[in-house]
Parts: sequence; C-alpha cells; structure tokens
Amino acid sequence: MTEKIKVGIIRGGTGGNYASSLKKGGNIISHINENLSDKYKTVDIFIDKNGNWHANGLPIIPADLVRKVDIVWDTSEHPSASIALNNFSIPNLGRGHFLKVLENNNDMLRKHMREIGVQMPRSMVLPLYQKDFDGLRERYVIKKAKEIFEKFSSPWVVKSFTPDSNMGIHLVKTFPELVDAIEDGVKHEKSILVEEFIDGKVASIHSVSSFRGQDIYIFPLKDISIEEKVPTPKGVGILTESVGKKINDIIKNLHKHLAVEYYLKSNFIFHPRRGFFLTDIDFLPDLRDGSHFEESCEFVGAKMHHVVEHILEKALNKKI
Repeated sequence: MTEKIKVGIIRGGTGGNYASSLKKGGNIISHINENLSDKYKTVDIFIDKNGNWHANGLPIIPADLVRKVDIVWDTSEHPSASIALNNFSIPNLGRGHFLKVLENNNDMLRKHMREIGVQMPRSMVLPLYQKDFDGLRERYVIKKAKEIFEKFSSPWVVKSFTPDSNMGIHLVKTFPELVDAIEDGVKHEKSILVEEFIDGKVASIHSVSSFRGQDIYIFPLKDISIEEKVPTPKGVGILTESVGKKINDIIKNLHKHLAVEYYLKSNFIFHPRRGFFLTDIDFLPDLRDGSHFEESCEFVGAKMHHVVEHILEKALNKKI
C-alpha cells in the first residue's frame, strides 16, 4: 500500500483575520479528508494568537514539521509563517507575506493595481477612534466626514473595517448621513472603511494556474448580466466577446503582476460606462458545499477536489 502524502494545513496566527483563517483552514482540512483521503493525510497545524505553534493539538516548533509533513498549505494570518517554513526548507504553498498584506491592505493593493491599469473604488480607512489622540468625538466625526467629502463624492459605503455584526453597512448620499454613519462606527469602537459606491453588477471570477492545459484557466464569469445572454445555470453569465476578452486580460495581468502560483478569486463591480472595478482578492478557494466556487466548477464539469488535487500536485512537483 502506497504511503499517503502528509499535508499540513496552517491556520490561525497573530494577524487580524484570525477567526477567518481558522474557518478557511478547517474547510480545507475537511475537504481533503472527505474527498482525497485515499492519497492525502492532513495534519492540522494551529498557531495561536500568541504565535505558539501546535500540530494535531501538541505544541511544536516550526523545525519539527520537517519530520511530520511532506508539504504545508499555509492558510494562516501569521506574518512570518512562510518565512519560517522557507528557513527550514519545508515545502509549502500559500500566499506568502506579500500576498497576505495585499489581501488586507486596500491602499497597497490599489497602488499595485494602478501599475497595471486596473481601477478600484476610491476609499479611505479611519483608524480606531482614540479620545486622547483624536480629541472630542463630535469634532472628530465631522472632521473625518469633511476629509472624505473632499476626497471623493457621494454616494459612499460606510462599514466596519473588521467584521462586526453590530455595525450595519451604510449607503449614504448626503453629508449629514455620512456624519451619522461615521458616528455609528466610532460608537462600536471599530476602524471604519469608507468606499466610493459604484452602481453596477457584481462579479466574482475564479482562476487557476496551469489547469486543464492552460497557463491561466479562467472559470466562466458568474453573477453578472452585462449583455443579453442565452439560458445558463443560475448565476452564470455569457459575455459579449469584447467584454469577455477585457476581463480575461485583467485576470491574466493580475496573475502575472502578483506572481500568483495557484489560485486567485477576483471580485469586481462592472459599471456600463466606467468598466470593471476590482474590489478585493482572495488566494484561498472557498471549499464549502454550495459555495460560489463549487458552482463555477460544476458549470465546467469539474469538482472542487479536482482543483485542490491539481494545486497540491503542482506544489509537490515544484518541490522536486
């Protein structure tokens, strides 16, 4: 009997999206166990909020992984995880520090997108309000509203910069509404993200490197109706040739510019006159049943585990 390939999945870490990392890493562990267990064995590698490492519940140091895994999939929010793995020559795939930063820093992402001509909605992040530093709350809120008003025009989307079910997402059109929305964020003691509202169609596009014989395989564009379309499965749009080529070119530029080795999800808003606006990116596939990614795979006659296996094989071949 062939020995199974041991895949370590790192999750957790000291970064801001700790809970999200736990869920995403857990989804990958479950997916491999349920669909690829004949070939792969998972090792749950957990990094707590203090930066302590564990493997299947037992404390370890990164160097211990050399004897415990054949390859590591880094889904963590730990800033130095990839550095530690590389220092000990542990084969790994994941986002790396640079891509993790781009996922969580819209200003830096916008800077890189500007270099390749990809537009993004304008935005402004208001750090957590601190009375000793920012002064009276009433003055602070009005001051920040004026800064946003002068930077870009209404309407604006105002929301918590970190997930917070207590603070709603505000779509505001006037200065007084903007003041009230910022006040709501300050009241909930959260950083606030204010974005330019683009009135258009939302599109999520998945792409995989070196899949199905293509350098960059782009799944059909979903959740968007730009032109008249023939009947298709729910959520799958058929684009005109010119618009389809435009978005495909954007995705290919993203892969090349960001040096994406495995998987990329690109979220866009399409405005009929202003074109495509990138809103955010993700380098980890959503492997939950019924996810947007599963629908995209089904439409082209694939299963999610086909993509996961492709990613793992590509990473293993890179090791060799």
